[in-house]
Amino acid sequence: MAEMAASGESPEILFWVGCAGSFDDRYKAVTQAFVKILNKVGVSFAVLGPEETCTGDPARRAGNEFLFQMQAVSNIQVLNGYNIKKVVTACPHCFNTIKNEYPALGGHYEVIHHSTFLQQLINEGKVTMQGGGGFKGKKITFHDSCFLGRANNVYEAPREVIKALDVELVEMKRCRTKGLCCGAGGAQMYKEPEPGKKDINIERTEEALDTGASAIAVGCPFCLTMMTDGIKNKNRENDVQVYDIAEMIAKDQGL
Repeated sequence: MAEMAASGESPEILFWVGCAGSFDDRYKAVTQAFVKILNKVGVSFAVLGPEETCTGDPARRAGNEFLFQMQAVSNIQVLNGYNIKKVVTACPHCFNTIKNEYPALGGHYEVIHHSTFLQQLINEGKVTMQGGGGFKGKKITFHDSCFLGRANNVYEAPREVIKALDVELVEMKRCRTKGLCCGAGGAQMYKEPEPGKKDINIERTEEALDTGASAIAVGCPFCLTMMTDGIKNKNRENDVQVYDIAEMIAKDQGL
């Protein structure tokens, strides 16, 4: 973004990468997949690079409001300094925080989750499905992220993206408004769960496996980690894969 601003350019969108997309080895692949799609269709975009810091979502969920406001105000100053209008992110936690919580601190932007953005690209004919990627005709189930689904009512976009792959979308018993959390939200990602009968991600993985799907699609870095851990726990990593929807589209496009 700094380079674009220096040359007097302004991007169509700012791609907010997020902590997982920057630092988590598994989720970096999702960042790369989404960027490859943007490059292929010729969307003008920029990233903040080292100027991007955590949105503050984990801090606020864990109860550290002071740290949240410090992080949020810092980010808002950077975004406003570049006169950013439109933000796209692959993380529902970043999406929810920038969209719904930054306005109270002076950050007003059009914020779009990458599932909605991908759906728009498909609907506009900018991304045309090749029927490749090895998904055609397979059973795929989609796990609703809490912050995408119940918190922001985004249910159809990721499903439309998956259906465009010419697959059989099978729903879990608990889906959409009744979806079950993967167990990582609310800063639970960073601690061991309290003692109980079963970890939430194991419960959710069992529901996904009950559908008979050969792949679990997600739209969130936390969900990707938790569902992948669940599949490993069940020793099913050889026959059931977990993908972000951006990776599925990129595979279809041969990217």
